[in-house]
Amino acid sequence: MAKLTGKVAVITGAAMGLGAGIAKVYAKYEAKLALIDVSPELEPFAEELRKEGAEVITFKADVTKPEELKAAVEQTIAHYGKVDVLDCIAGVCRLGNFLEMSDETRDFHIDVNIKGVWNITKAVLPHMLQNGGGSIVVMSSVTGDLVADPGEVAYALSKAALIGFTKALAVEYAQQGIRVNAMQLGYARTPMVDGMARQTNPDDPESVLTDMAKAIPMRRLAAPTEIGELAAFLGSDESSYLTGSQTVIDGGSTLPESVSMGV
Repeated sequence: MAKLTGKVAVITGAAMGLGAGIAKVYAKYEAKLALIDVSPELEPFAEELRKEGAEVITFKADVTKPEELKAAVEQTIAHYGKVDVLDCIAGVCRLGNFLEMSDETRDFHIDVNIKGVWNITKAVLPHMLQNGGGSIVVMSSVTGDLVADPGEVAYALSKAALIGFTKALAVEYAQQGIRVNAMQLGYARTPMVDGMARQTNPDDPESVLTDMAKAIPMRRLAAPTEIGELAAFLGSDESSYLTGSQTVIDGGSTLPESVSMGV
């Protein structure tokens, strides 16, 4: 029996990138999946998982719209009967100088990265409580809480807020069988990171990623499925005594004191 056999998992941002990587790993460990995204790529991706034997339902829903998420969760309950794991993965990042950044761009980060997590958690949590417990996995970042690069103020603000969300929710529901843990990712090779590289250097975005890898002790960006393995651990009973935690998964990128000193 695999570590997620019999568990029902809701994953937001599941059409591509980190969400898709997590969904692939969850399918490997025999979870039943309810995948949420606004992208038209969601259903073709889900069909690939089904061909490999996974049990998958999909919902085109916007994490900024609570009513759409509530409907998706209610249909998940009607189909599977429960939700055991929630992976809050949907996220955005648009780089920009602080003084030049519009309020609309600021609010875009807040609406998706913070309110999106709030909205899906509020839709799922009552069902978890009714079922006697569950695991909530929050995709935060090393950005904001530990480190930051120029142009990331809005993104850093939103991702740091999720650490507070994780800890407060974990304390509030610990005695009711709910565990809440955050993953703090460095850089993975995803469409979002590719987009950030294009914003940084439109003429040669690949050089941005190459230089980024050079600054990481492991000398590479993560694959989304590597993040999926951590998410699977946090979603499974293997992490049964873990709540309110922040797990850094960054290839060691936050370890070097400098990029020029040393032997």
